[in-house]
Amino acid sequence: MGKTLRLVLGDQLSRDLASLRDADKHHDIILLAEVREEATYVQHHKQKIVLLFSAMRHFANALRDEGFTVIYRHYDDADNQGSLFGEVQRVCEQHPVDAVALTHPGEYRLLQAMQTWQSNLDIPVTIREDDRFLCPLSDFAAWARDRKQLRMEFFYREMRKRWNILMDQQQPVGGKWNYDSANRNPLPENVSVPSPTQFATDDITRDVMALVENHFSDHFGRLDGFHYAVTRAQALTVLDEFIRQRLVHFGDYQDAMATDQPWLFHAHISFYLNCGLLLPKEVIAQVESVYRQGQVPLNAAEGFIRQVLGWREYVRGLYWLKMPDYKQQNYLHAKRALPSFFWDADTDMACLSQCIGQTRDTAYAHHIQRLMVIGNFSLLAGLSPDAVNDWYLRVYADAYEWVELPNVTGMILFADGGVLASKPYAASGAYIHRMSDYCQHCHYNVKQKNGPQACPFNYLYWHFLMRNQHQLSNNPRLGMPYRTLANMDDDKVRHINEDAELFLSRLDQGERV
Repeated sequence: MGKTLRLVLGDQLSRDLASLRDADKHHDIILLAEVREEATYVQHHKQKIVLLFSAMRHFANALRDEGFTVIYRHYDDADNQGSLFGEVQRVCEQHPVDAVALTHPGEYRLLQAMQTWQSNLDIPVTIREDDRFLCPLSDFAAWARDRKQLRMEFFYREMRKRWNILMDQQQPVGGKWNYDSANRNPLPENVSVPSPTQFATDDITRDVMALVENHFSDHFGRLDGFHYAVTRAQALTVLDEFIRQRLVHFGDYQDAMATDQPWLFHAHISFYLNCGLLLPKEVIAQVESVYRQGQVPLNAAEGFIRQVLGWREYVRGLYWLKMPDYKQQNYLHAKRALPSFFWDADTDMACLSQCIGQTRDTAYAHHIQRLMVIGNFSLLAGLSPDAVNDWYLRVYADAYEWVELPNVTGMILFADGGVLASKPYAASGAYIHRMSDYCQHCHYNVKQKNGPQACPFNYLYWHFLMRNQHQLSNNPRLGMPYRTLANMDDDKVRHINEDAELFLSRLDQGERV
C-alpha cells in the first residue's frame, strides 16, 4: 500500500479535517510546516504568529500521540525550504509518497499555487472540499446565481432552514428571523464585565514567543500578556466559559464599546473557529441548546448564531464567488495613504486611539470597533482599499483573506459598489457617542460640528457624502442624508469643506490629529 502525504495548514488544526479523516496510521505521513512565505506575505501581528505556531506544534503532538507519523518543520530549522511547496516537495523526495492530499485552503493565492503542484510533483494531488464550513462553495454559487442582490439576510434564512437551527417547524423561533435591533444597547456603567478566559504560557508557547521576538521583531504588536488558547481542549474551555458567563448579555451589548474594555461580553472564539480548533457546527449547537433550555434570551442566541451560521458562511461564499477580481475593487476611487497612527495609536481621537491601541496589544478588536470606528474613519477619510485590507489582514489574529477581504472591501469601504452591503456604513460622531464612552475622554467635542474642537467624524461624514455624491446620491438608503445636505445653507457647507480639507491635509502631512 502506498503512502499519502497529508498537508495540514495552520488554519486547519482540526482532527475532523477532510484530508485527515481517512488517514492511515501505518502508512501515511502528515506534514505541518512553519514557513517564511506564509508568515511574512503580510507582516502578521506577533501574537497571531505565536497563536498559530504554538497551536500547530500542539496539534502535531496530539497527532503523534494518536500514533500518526508526523513531520513537523520548525521555522528556524536550518534546512527549512521557506514555502509550503518546498516542504511538500522535500518530503516527496525523501519518502516513497504516491499521492498528496490537501484540504481546500482559505486564500485564493494558495489555491492557485496548489493547483500547480500535481504537474510540478508528477504525482496525484487531491484538493478536498473544506467541509468544516456549513455551506459548500458550489451551494453558495447556486444560491447567488441570477440574484440581483446578494444580501446576507436572505442567505442566513436559507441556512437556518437547511440546518434546522432556531426553527419551529418551518418558522423561525420567536416569529422573527433577526433580532439585530435588540443587539444595540450601550453598556451601562453598573454592569460588571467578566474577565476573558486566559491561559498561562507553556514551554511550547514560550519557545514560539522567543522565536517570534528573534525573527519577527519588526512586526506590529506586542507579545506581553499573550493568553490565548493553543489546544483544542483550551479552545473548548473558552467556548464553555463564554456560554456560562457572557452569552446571557451578548445580545444586549453586542455593539457596545467601552474605554479600556476590549473584551466585554463577546465570545472571543473567532481565533479558534478560523484556525480549526473549534468547529462551527459544535458552537452553534451548544448555543442553541442553552437557549432551548431557557438559560439565555433569544436575542443573545440568535445574535451569536447569525454571526457564525450567517455572516461567516456568507463572506466565505462571497469571497470565493468573486475572486480574483474582488481584490481590485475601488468603487469610490479612494487612494489616501494609511495614517501613521494606525501603527502607534498616537492620535487625539480617543475612539481610534482606544481601538487601535487594543489591536496592537491583543491582536483583537470586536466587530463594531473594526467596522464603526476604525472602518468608519477609513471610509470617511478615503483611505486606499489596498492599504486598509493589508492593515486588517496584518493586525488581527483571526484574519485570513477569505474573511477579511469581504468585510473590508464590501462592508467597511463600500469599495465593491454594493455587492455586499446595501449602503456605506458611514456615520458621524453621534453613533460612536451613543454606543460608547469614548467621547467622554476625547480631545475633541462630539457635539461640535465645526471648528478646531469639533469631532472630525462630524464634518468628515458630510464631506464624504459630498465628494461621493455622483456614486451614492441615487442609493435609496441614503435619501435622507442627501436631502439634509441639499437643504444646508452655503455657509454650513463651506465650513464643512474647510474643516474636512484642513484635517485631511494635516493627515497627509503626517501631523498629529
